[in-house]
Amino acid sequence: MPHFLPITLDEVKRLGWEQVDVVLVTGDAYIDHPAFGTAVIGRMLEAAGYRVAVIPQPNWRDDLRDFRKFGRPRLFFGVTAGAMDSMVNHYTAARRLRHDDAYTPGGQAGFRPDYATYVYSRILKQIYPDVPVVIAGIEASMRRLTHYDYWADKLMPSILADTPADLLNYGMGEKTTLKIAKIIENGDVRTENGELCEALRSLPQVAYRTKNGKLKTENAHWNSIELHSYEECLKSKRKQAENFHIIERESNKIEAARLVQRCGDQYVVVNPPEPPMTTEEIDASFDLPYMRLPHPKYKKRGPIPAFEMIKNSVNIHRGCFGGCSFCTISAHQGKQIASRSERSILNEIKLMAQSEDFNGVITDLGGPSANMWQMGGKDKELCRKCSRYSCIHPTMCRNLQSDHRPLMDLYRKVSAMPGIKHVFIGSGIRCDLFEVENGKQIAESGERRDGNYGWEYFREVVLHHTSGRLKVAPEHTSANVLKQMRKPTFDLFVHTKQRFDDICRRAGLRYQLIPYFISSHPGCRLQDMAELAVQMQRMGYRLEQIQDFTPTPMTLSTETYYTGINPDTMEPVYVARHPNEKQEQRQMFFFYKREVQPQIRQSLHRAHLEQYIRKLNL
Repeated sequence: MPHFLPITLDEVKRLGWEQVDVVLVTGDAYIDHPAFGTAVIGRMLEAAGYRVAVIPQPNWRDDLRDFRKFGRPRLFFGVTAGAMDSMVNHYTAARRLRHDDAYTPGGQAGFRPDYATYVYSRILKQIYPDVPVVIAGIEASMRRLTHYDYWADKLMPSILADTPADLLNYGMGEKTTLKIAKIIENGDVRTENGELCEALRSLPQVAYRTKNGKLKTENAHWNSIELHSYEECLKSKRKQAENFHIIERESNKIEAARLVQRCGDQYVVVNPPEPPMTTEEIDASFDLPYMRLPHPKYKKRGPIPAFEMIKNSVNIHRGCFGGCSFCTISAHQGKQIASRSERSILNEIKLMAQSEDFNGVITDLGGPSANMWQMGGKDKELCRKCSRYSCIHPTMCRNLQSDHRPLMDLYRKVSAMPGIKHVFIGSGIRCDLFEVENGKQIAESGERRDGNYGWEYFREVVLHHTSGRLKVAPEHTSANVLKQMRKPTFDLFVHTKQRFDDICRRAGLRYQLIPYFISSHPGCRLQDMAELAVQMQRMGYRLEQIQDFTPTPMTLSTETYYTGINPDTMEPVYVARHPNEKQEQRQMFFFYKREVQPQIRQSLHRAHLEQYIRKLNL
């Protein structure tokens, strides 16, 4: 009988349970859909025979009755801030409080605390001091070692040093969560001296605290790297940059080292990750019996924006090998692509088409990047030895299999399914994945064709899977800024737009290619933004898709922002930190607005950049 995981005591009683095995506490509303981590972990545990209940968005301000409602779980509490870091969820790049929350019914703000993982963990340990608490999700995962926190504007230790949690399960944690449950079920948590038991300390993809710097575990084959301590990093930004270079390098490896960092009188140990998920494993996760809806308890409170956005979309893979410096995807999901099978994807779409409110339109058939499905290394042994941050930047890896034909075939099969009217691609397309065969362009049927069929894929997306506005992300126009971002030069966007315009002209379409840009990224100066404005004016753009850079934990861009050093090269980098500098950069996006032009003129005068006043006709 299809059912939601219980979120109330009445639901638990109706199921006839006397005790819950695992209680999941989350900062998001409970949406039983494979796009939301709490549902995925809950369903995986349920499929393994465990009784799982969810406490979504508990009230942390009252007598804490929400945390007590299911009583003591038999095994452990699982804690997550939700699908986003709670501080990113709460605050803008200008550190202003947001007035909405996409993961709450009605989009209402105020239903989770700042630093939610920290708050929930402390409350649970206060109420149930002897029950294991396992933290997971984006907030815990990206704060697993010393990191810069933009909202507190300071360097913070590992989240394990600031919370009483017993264990941190980082990344996409299905496999590890099941192993944790089985170990705790066997009665093992801690040794007599208070250390975690050997079995938990030996698990891949976990982090834990220990007072013993000499590590002895069953996984003796793991190499260990000791990072500069938290205290050393507080004194030296260079040492923090050196740490991050190691952390990122190891996170990009299939066979990584164990990382150890001292913090006060303790050590934080981060074990290497699990091997990349196989197609069978990721299928098993997506094929679980999700209700694919928010819990019915929320009906009177209004729709949940995050669900409304994805309810008619389908995720076809995890991971990203793009390596953009401001992105956390590879650090959380991994650089290796875990692709679902065609069978699993088509089955999900069949279920979607049977839904009463489905209108026949799939809003996205993609993933972290639209066009990485079934891509990866040709020789897996070479991948096992690789520590590159990207398979496509600064150059395309010769070992990369990047054939776009399977993806085009998938699009055609989905489009031909009963009940499907349109299939749109809403995920970002990586145009730097498109290549030319042997450096030459081959004319075929009036179209240029390339070695991995990338531009042919692009043509198919424009003609058949675009609603009229296709978004791409060049991110900037400055070669220096793009180098800091690990993005290709702006020439690629110019070439892409030429291709796009040519495809539309031949087909008689009046579609638009919409670029996405970021201001105030490390390395970006006001002059770079002025050049961007001039370029956009020449190309006839009035920008809409823009963002001020927001430093988030565990990205290279954030470490550069904090240290003023690029951890890759250890060279100094200019950083716009003052709110006035950031505002001056941001306002250059709106060069075409009369009400903003006086402020732009003043900024350019102050910076002795008067030539751009003339170029922009201000």
